[in-house]
Parts: sequence; C-alpha cells; structure tokens
Amino acid sequence: MLIHLHVKNLALIESADIEFGEGLNILTGETGAGKSILIGSVNIALGGKAPKDMIRQGCDQAYIELVFSVDSEAKAEALRALDVTPDGDGLVIVSKKITPVRSISRINDETVTAAKLRQVTGLLIDIHGQHEHQSLLYEEKQLEILDAYGREKIFPEKEKVKAAYQEYKKCQAELKSLDMDEEQKNREMAFLEFEINEIEKASLVPGEDEELEKQYRKLSNGRRIIDSLQSAHALTGYDGQGAGEAVGEALRELSRVTEYDEQLESLSQTLSEVDGLLNDFNRELSSYMDDMTFDESVFYETEHRLDLLNGLKAKYGQRIEEIQEYQKKQQEKLNKLQKYEEIFEAAREELKKAEKKLETACSRLSEVRKEYSHQLEKKVIQGLKDLNFLDVQFAITFSRRSSFTENGYDEIQYEISTNPGESLKPLGKIVSGGELSRIMLALKAILADRDQIETLIFDEIDTGISGRTAQKVSEKMAVIGHHHQVLCITHLPQIAAMADSHFEIEKQVEGTKTTTQIHPLDEEASIRELARLLGGAQITGAVLENAREMKKLARECKA
Repeated sequence: MLIHLHVKNLALIESADIEFGEGLNILTGETGAGKSILIGSVNIALGGKAPKDMIRQGCDQAYIELVFSVDSEAKAEALRALDVTPDGDGLVIVSKKITPVRSISRINDETVTAAKLRQVTGLLIDIHGQHEHQSLLYEEKQLEILDAYGREKIFPEKEKVKAAYQEYKKCQAELKSLDMDEEQKNREMAFLEFEINEIEKASLVPGEDEELEKQYRKLSNGRRIIDSLQSAHALTGYDGQGAGEAVGEALRELSRVTEYDEQLESLSQTLSEVDGLLNDFNRELSSYMDDMTFDESVFYETEHRLDLLNGLKAKYGQRIEEIQEYQKKQQEKLNKLQKYEEIFEAAREELKKAEKKLETACSRLSEVRKEYSHQLEKKVIQGLKDLNFLDVQFAITFSRRSSFTENGYDEIQYEISTNPGESLKPLGKIVSGGELSRIMLALKAILADRDQIETLIFDEIDTGISGRTAQKVSEKMAVIGHHHQVLCITHLPQIAAMADSHFEIEKQVEGTKTTTQIHPLDEEASIRELARLLGGAQITGAVLENAREMKKLARECKA
C-alpha cells in the first residue's frame, strides 16, 4: 500500500506531503490547481520520463518519494527475488531526484536502473490512465485479463503448457541440429575421425606432461647442475680446504682435551654427529654425480614428446584430462553420425510425441479458458449495465494461432455492441475513450479480489460521464476500494462522495509566486468540497444540504 507521497520543487509544487489511507483515496480541486502534476509525479517516480522543465522555476533540482508498506509475505518474497528487501517495518521507499543534467532513481537508498525500477514498482502499484485503457484494444491484454479472472484453473494449465512448449522447442532444436545433407555429414565425419585419430595416436597418459616438464628442465640445465654439484662437493669434502677436512681437524683438537672436563664430552659428541652427517652428504652427492649423465637421444625424445603434447593442448584442452574428455565427446558425435538415419528418425519421433503432448496441453488450456470466458462475458455485461450501458452485448471470441507459444495457441478478441440493433464488433471499432475507461473499470471491479497489485491509481476515469453514469462509476470504485487501495483524481461529486480519505488540491498565488497545496479534508470540509463540485462558485445552503445527503447515501452504499 502507498502510505506516503512527498513531492518537492516539481512544477507548481514547492513542497507537498500526503499520507494516504486504505480504501478509496479521492483527490479533488479546481481546474489548473495541479491535479495532473500530482499524478505526473507518481508516474515519474515509477520510471516515467522526467522533463527538465518540470523542475520548479528558480530551483536546481526536484525530488519525489513514494513510501510503500508491504504486509504480504508473498509480495515481500517477490520483491526479494528482485533483490529488494523491505526494511524492518516492512517499508519500501522509491525516490527520484531530477536535475537539469540527469535523473537518479533509488529503492531503499540504492540506485537502480529504469528497468529494475519498473519491475519492482509493477508489483506495488498500477496506474490506469488513457494509455492503460487503450491497452484493452490489444489481444495480449485481453488474454491477460481472462487468465487473471480464471487463475485458479487457468494458471495450472498454463504451467503445463509452458513445460510442454519448452520440451517441444528442445526437440525442435535437437532435430534441427541433426539435419544435414550427405556431403555435410561425410565432411563432419572425416573431421571427427581426424581429431580422434590424432589424439589416439598420442597414447596420452594423465600426468605425463608434468613429469616430462621436470625431466626436460633437468636435461636442458645439465651443465649448470654439474658445475654446481662439483662446487658443493669440493666445499663440503675432505680434500684440501673442504668443510669435511675442517670439521675433522676440529674434532681431533676437541678429543685431546675432553678427559680434562666432562662437559666437553657432549660438545665432542655433537661435533662427531656433524662430521658423520657431512661425510654421508658428501658420499651421496658424489654418487649422484657419478650417476648423472647427459643422453642426447633421451633429451631429443623428451623435447619431441613435449612438443607433441603442447600441440594437442593448443587444439583440444589445457590438460591431458581435458584432451581425453574432448576425444570422448568427439567420439560420441561420430557414433551419432555413424547411426545418423536411426538417430534422426528417433529425434523426429520425439518431436512428434512432444508436439502431441503440447497440442493436448494447449487444447485443455483453451477449454478451460472458454469455460471461464462464458462466465466473464456475463459478469462484464452485468458490470457494464451497472455503469449505464443499458443495452449492451459483450462476447469473447476465440481463434487459433498459426503456431504454438508458451501461452498456448489461443487468440481472443473482445467484441461489444453498445446500441440496440448493432452487431458485435471488436472494441476498437466501437467504443470511445470514455467508454473504454468504463469497460476497464468494470473489468477491474470483476477482478478486484483476484488482482495481486494492492494499489491502483485511476486517472481520467470520469472522462465524458455525468449524472447516473457517474453514480454507477462511483459505486464500482467503492467495490474496488474494498479489496485495494485506490487513488483517484476526479471532478465529479458522485465519485468524490465515496471517498474513504478525501484530499483537496489547491492553487495559491502570493504576489508573483504560485504554489500548489494538498491537504486532507475532514468530514465537514469534504462536504464543503462536494458542495463546490455540485454548485460551482456560489455555494448555497441547499447545495450544502445536497452535498451532506450525497455523503450520507455514499456511506450507506459502501456499507
């Protein structure tokens, strides 16, 4: 539910705050007071275009903020799926800052793209103006309304159709991937055989590349290794100035004096161990040097094998395991091509089965839709009669698309006749803009307890109506207000009388400064505003009494 609207420095609005309530929220005011600016500000905050000339004269930026309260866990979950989490109080704050250079949209202080903004706010609020009424002329919208009306049975069938359609498209893609002529097939087989044979001939062993790399490094650096080993052997040896000779001499010197001090025994023993370790190291190093030889043929074979493996890696994978996996996949492709006719025929049969399953699912969906279309036709006719379409006919006609979709194969058309003796014709060929708005209102009233969007805004709902029709429209608005929060700007007293919360939009002029003010009306102020709508500039006692009576009747109607 939209609980708060804040607008600052937008057109005539210097600063305005409105606390909206549940049910039917009505906004009224003199022509030119700024009613359209208010709805425009909501549209802008929801992702609509923000003209730079909308910034109030003398200001460098404008700001709009909408605060929504999210009470439904299902709605909160849908928002979380879009990476938007209501705060601890269940609030979602949508804001838009408009500057001469650019506009910035935020949700809960996080900057968002226009696409994400529309996704999120589409779950929270729905604006019905002239453009939305016009959407009734499109088959997609008409089908969407029918599906929403019969959602209990239609949506499960739609899920079955969607699953069957995805399987059908998968089978189609599989068959298309197999479809090739003989020349193409032979060319593909030859290429696969070449790759497979090239890998097979290499007789790959997992991990051998790493071992070969080590061996190659050793062989290619043999001279450097020998020089370093010889130096290390001389430095640790027992000839000349080697460390072994020096340690041995130190041990001999120490052994001459150990008999004079017992503590020297442990030092002599430690040095003896060092001498033994150094002696062992020197022998092992000498043995390693004796065994180390450079074989030119081994070096060549190692280098050649590494070149072969690196060539395969460049083509088929960075590791031997990846190359072997590639070979396996290519072998599977080759096996399929070798059994091409058999596999192609099997794929064609699978497609036939998938198409048959999809046809059955679409047929069932169409049956359920037709079942609900008859119910909806009756309800629409009654709803339109309630809205003063006295002799109206309404029908939903079905035709079949030339191809399947994930929404079935139905194409539908809303047809209407608003005058006696006229045949049914598509909506667009019969109704005016004002009539379209009433038809949309009738449908919204029918769908009131099924629509998942909590807040609805009706703009231009009273275009071209008055008298009894206006009264009927107000009653429909009240019906919708039982199930939704409704915001409606109107100039008709019949609709304004139904308000659960009534706001006045007023233009004030002080010198050269013009501002728009919005303030809530209590019961008496609401009656005075109704009297203004009824009587114009001069409000007499009789007009006031009439307004009071209208308010009383509205309360009784809603009750």
